[in-house]
Parts: sequence; C-alpha cells; structure tokens
Amino acid sequence: MTTHERELTHGPVDLCRPDGTLAPEAVGWSRRPLHRANLRGWGRTKRWEYWCVTTPTHLVALTVSDLDFLRLDAVYVLELGPCGREIERTALRPGGPGTPLPEGVAGAPGPFGGHDVTVGPARPVRDQVRIGIRREGAGTRLTARCLAPGTGEQVEVDVYAGLPEDHETLSVVVPWSADRFQYTSKQTALPAHGHVRIGRRVLPFAPGDSWAVLDHGRGRWPRVAHWNWGAGSGRTDGRTVGLQFGGRWTEGTGATENALCVDGRLSKLGEELTWSYDLAEPLAPWRVRTPGSDQVDLTFTPVHDRVTRTDAGPLSNHTDQCFGHWNGTVRTDAGEEAAVHQVLGWAEDVRMRW
Repeated sequence: MTTHERELTHGPVDLCRPDGTLAPEAVGWSRRPLHRANLRGWGRTKRWEYWCVTTPTHLVALTVSDLDFLRLDAVYVLELGPCGREIERTALRPGGPGTPLPEGVAGAPGPFGGHDVTVGPARPVRDQVRIGIRREGAGTRLTARCLAPGTGEQVEVDVYAGLPEDHETLSVVVPWSADRFQYTSKQTALPAHGHVRIGRRVLPFAPGDSWAVLDHGRGRWPRVAHWNWGAGSGRTDGRTVGLQFGGRWTEGTGATENALCVDGRLSKLGEELTWSYDLAEPLAPWRVRTPGSDQVDLTFTPVHDRVTRTDAGPLSNHTDQCFGHWNGTVRTDAGEEAAVHQVLGWAEDVRMRW
C-alpha cells in the first residue's frame, strides 16, 4: 500500500457527532461510499454533486449545489476543437429554501446511495436550468434542460453513467478541525452513454468512448479556500484508467484525495503531489507527479480554459478549469506500470471566498 491513511471497510459511518462536529471514527478513506453526511449548522456548510461526462470530441458537466447562502445549478457543454461551441447556463438563487441534497450520493446505486434529486422548473426559461439525478439500475441517469445563451436554442441532456460491479472509487474525509472538514467521493472511469441535443443537433455519447466522473461533496468549509483538482478517464495501453488528483486544500490534514483506478481497482496515494503550472499561461502544459517515487509522472496539455471570475458580495470565485489530455505513466499498488496516452480530462486552479 502507498498510503498511511486508515481504510474504512464497513458502513454506514456518520460523518458528524450529534453536535455537528466531525466524528473521529469517520476520518479515513474507503473504496466505495460508506459515509452518511449528517451535517448540522448553517453558513459554512457546502453540499454539491458535480458530474462531467467526456467523449474524445465533446463533454457535458452538470452541477447541483447548496452553499447555504446561495444555490447554484449549472449546465455546461463544450465541443473540443477550434470551431467547437461552449454553452454555459448557471442558475443562481440567493437564500431561500435549500436544495434537497441527500446525506448519501444522489441517485447512486447500492445500500449507501442517496435519494434522487431534481432541481429547477420543468420548462426553464431565461437563466433557469432543470437538472435531474436519479438512480436507474446499476447506475445513475443524468438529465438536464436549459436555453443556450445568445441563441435561445433548447439544450437537453440525457446521459447514463454506469457503475460496473466491483468497480472501486475513492471516498475520503479531509479534516481541518473538529468543525471544519470535507467528505468527498470522487468516482472516475464510469462507462457512460447517451446524448446532448442542442436545437436540432445531437452530440452522441457512444458506449466505449464516453466516461463519467463524479465529484460528490459534503462538508463545512473555511471562508477562503484554494485548491487544485485533476481528473481523467479512458482506455489507454489496453487498460481502463481513471485519474483522481487533488492539491493545496488537503495540505497538513493527514489526508489526500489522490488515487488511481486501473481496470476498476483503486490505488490510494497518501502523499501530496507536486503540481507545476503557470496561471499566467494556463494553456501551457501542466505537470503532476509523486515527489518521492515514479508512481505518477504525468503531463497535462490543455486545449481549452473554462474561466470564471466572480466577485459578488460574499462570493468570490477565480477558476481556471482547463480541459485537455493526460500523458505519461502511472504505477499501481501492485507495481504494474500503465502508460497514459491522450486520456481526456481536466486540471484546475480554484480560489474561493464563500
């Protein structure tokens, strides 16, 4: 094993004590979601489900989130290449009733999955979005609807993300303190299929070429945060590879959100990774590697930067989410080396005040 962190193997595990502080027995990581995010308190509590489904030529991302003082739901479609379109529609709802996000992973199969979630009106107009996350068989059905900015074209999403039997995923609790902590479930290399319709055009998500990644988050955050996140999924070197890397926000906690998933088997990385990049040139190559070994040695080459710059009252969001390709090598816990060639994914730098 390449981590000192405690592996949890039985659940359910309550994330919080009755008073809302972090339960010590919840700290650790697991190969499938075992935690029940029984969060208490208001103001610093953050809940979200983020799904991104990629193909070699296009991708779609759906966000449903409750930040206590703000509800943010978003639909994002990107066609890769010089003539590709970028469509983004975000619905913001200050205050008001919270989004009913469950204590478990929304719409997930298995004994610790949470209830289905639907947000937004059935027929969204202007800045509204409709997003559905529901359990279906051994996977999750993702649907969405909105109007494309500028053209007013109807955008409709219908994608299915499967969870193969015995496919391992990363769930981990990151503890800053007893009252500041995050539980995240990062799930990579989930086979997907479906389509996105933009007006009369259809973007197919074909089986075998389409991969889903989930970022499920529940926690109580500090006011200011800075993080890196990188992920990717695909078939490479005759194997199915999922990449999950984090940075900055976990430093000093004794936990990381770093893992490899090769042919459905998870290798947990317990050390912080070294990230090398220049935000003055975000489309220049990024480098991510394990500092003390050759377990991860990857270069990420961006092709598109999704830029967010928001300064609005209590919320500030400076994000560069770069989409592109991972190349290099990774090594599993068993010592097997896997070449990573043109695996589509992303790497991001996010600075939040929330």
